Amino acid sequence: MSTYRGPRNQPSRRRARRRPGPRRRFRRRLAEFDDPTGARHGGLPTYPWHMAPDGLATKRQLLALELQPGGQPIAAQVMWMRHGQPAVAYLYDIAKAKPKRIPTLAQLHAIEKALAARRTCPLCGIDAGYTIPTSLGCCLDCATPHHHTQTTQEGHAA
Repeated sequence: MSTYRGPRNQPSRRRARRRPGPRRRFRRRLAEFDDPTGARHGGLPTYPWHMAPDGLATKRQLLALELQPGGQPIAAQVMWMRHGQPAVAYLYDIAKAKPKRIPTLAQLHAIEKALAARRTCPLCGIDAGYTIPTSLGCCLDCATPHHHTQTTQEGHAA
């Protein structure tokens, strides 16, 4: 018994041709965003995504290090393409960053009280365990249609 040697069992003899696709465009954009002197981007040093030098960080990266920019000017920027449009993230010097402010005990209590007020239903007065949706104005139990029909029927009967 012989094995079928049709087109699916034989290696392809055609060579895949290289199509001009995203990789070539990415290289062109990479070169467009690589401007360490800032000559093309208004004097602000510009780097492509993941190509920023050490010692520079975004605000989120500074917050992860428990630092804040502290009023320092923007040191550089990172640019990349998002949905066909250039996107920007500003970079700050880590050496000039200041420690993040730590809230006092009174501030923490005020925040806790404000968050508790957002969780409390104004109709039933129960802490829902989640933030009450502003579109409903009450907890989900009070906002269900079944509950509303009971309250309206009770109101008309009285």
